Amino acid sequence: MSHQWKFFRAGGFDQVRIDTAADLLHLGELDQKLWVALSCPTKGIEFDARTLELLDSDGDGHIRAPELLAAIDWAAARLVDATVLEQKLDGVPLAAIKDEAILAAAKGLLPDGGAMINVDAASAAEAEYTARALAAWEASGSAARPLGDATEAACEALAAVKDKLDDFFVRCRLAAFDERAGDAMNASDDSFKALGSVTLTNGHADIAALPLARVGAGATVPLGAGIDSGINPAWAERIGALREAVVVPLLGARPGLSESDWLAVQDQLAVYHAWQAAKPAGLPPEAEAVRDLERLARYVRDLMPLANNFVAFRDFYTRQGKATFQIGTLYLDGRSAELCVAVADAGKHAALAGLSRICLVYCDCVRSGGNGSEKLSIAAAFTAGDSDQLMALRNGVFYDRQGRDWDATITKIVDHPISLRQAFWSPYKKLARMVGEQLQKLAASKAAGVEGKLAETAAAAAKKADAPAKPAPAQQAFDVGKFAGIFAAIGLAVGAIGTAVASMLTGLLGLHWWQIPIALAGLMLLISGPAVIMAWFKLRSRNLGPVLDANGWAVNARARINIPFGTSLTQMAQLPEGAQRALTDPYAEKEQPWKTYAAFAIIAFVALAYWTR
Repeated sequence: MSHQWKFFRAGGFDQVRIDTAADLLHLGELDQKLWVALSCPTKGIEFDARTLELLDSDGDGHIRAPELLAAIDWAAARLVDATVLEQKLDGVPLAAIKDEAILAAAKGLLPDGGAMINVDAASAAEAEYTARALAAWEASGSAARPLGDATEAACEALAAVKDKLDDFFVRCRLAAFDERAGDAMNASDDSFKALGSVTLTNGHADIAALPLARVGAGATVPLGAGIDSGINPAWAERIGALREAVVVPLLGARPGLSESDWLAVQDQLAVYHAWQAAKPAGLPPEAEAVRDLERLARYVRDLMPLANNFVAFRDFYTRQGKATFQIGTLYLDGRSAELCVAVADAGKHAALAGLSRICLVYCDCVRSGGNGSEKLSIAAAFTAGDSDQLMALRNGVFYDRQGRDWDATITKIVDHPISLRQAFWSPYKKLARMVGEQLQKLAASKAAGVEGKLAETAAAAAKKADAPAKPAPAQQAFDVGKFAGIFAAIGLAVGAIGTAVASMLTGLLGLHWWQIPIALAGLMLLISGPAVIMAWFKLRSRNLGPVLDANGWAVNARARINIPFGTSLTQMAQLPEGAQRALTDPYAEKEQPWKTYAAFAIIAFVALAYWTR
């Protein structure tokens, strides 16, 4: 009988519930189209780095579905009872271990009477065995370095010319075998003619392809340093390095390198190559059980939490814990944003994450500590409040999952609707902003005009004081028609405004008293409705997928963030329950009487109009 799965719905899609070890062991039977993610990165997430390293079998920096399934099968094969995978243990009990070698290693690490080996103890034992193996290898290296600390550089110089020197001495052997081969083993006339038609440098590839030196029976490789040494100019520098690092220290100074000399220096350095090849990549064979013990202890502790943040985003959508991709909380602008992800490059991340329709605030975080200055870049999702005060270079504080605080500075904002409240008031804020800007421009232009006239008046007065007096010009006659036109235009404008206001008031006053609030609400809805409707559609379609995909995830579902869930991800500032407030502000702006007078005038005007209609 197939396994009976349980699902829960969150984020607008069905997610599998992984509650038991049986659920975990049967994940291979679950259609991967139902998995929320098919791959996750090993960097930039809040999960044990060593466990991720063990899971990443190919070392490509990503955990894929087959690797997770392979880890589950590996752990199940070494456990007597797989139910320990669901018990949230910090290690593996001895009674649950089936593998004899792992069990023996665990007993060797535990004191008498110990029942469970925890992850820290297993990791410490693995590190100790590795250190022992490395120390033993290093101790055997003193006899493997004929040139001491210079041996490594000598081996590098030899490796740089080994193939070319082998080629040269094989050519010399052919020349010794048959005289006819001598000329054929050297460069032909056509090769040199081809070089004559191109621009040459010492490192030219065609020059480097020529023989190392003049080939002949019993020939040697010239080791002279001059330009007339007879060495191929493309190889002169590397042969010089071989001479100084290998030949002179091992054989002494000599004009040329014979084949026997070449074989001799290789033999002397062969012991170093053998020692390097013997460097332990991990634990010795007898200690592999210790590594398997560490792997098993980590898998028992971590496989279930990883599956609930990989196959399903249970921790994220149930809000019972933090998801692996949530690396901390950003406090900024009177809010705390809990959906914060690590980013390597804000520009590249924003190019894809902008498709999520989530308002993202990118911050550079800096923290100074005992190890110097640490840096971190994050993208924080703001899903409640508004974006009026979100702007570049504003500062906040970021708290990571370890509780450390970082100085955070906004570097980039991907603007999207945050809330319906913001959308409702956005037309009025835009209108107020536009009116304010126009008034500022008008005031600035008037001020500039007044300042210009004052400057002209001052300059004219100075000139007038210096110039001889002239007869006063005749005073221009008062132009009645001109001023009549101005007053007529002003009157028309005031009349038009008054007519519009009167028409609106007449329409309102023509309604019953209970219809007036409805009409005002309808007017506000007419103004704010389109913005609210557009914001509603965008807020409902917010998708977590692009934000995570930009970080290297392969999200396999439309992981939506609806309005109620988004509101819970960003907490607004609230006074504590039971707090007392003193509402008297000594620095509050004092109310001006004209506001009261204006209110009374409007009420009186409306009442009079209603009475006389």
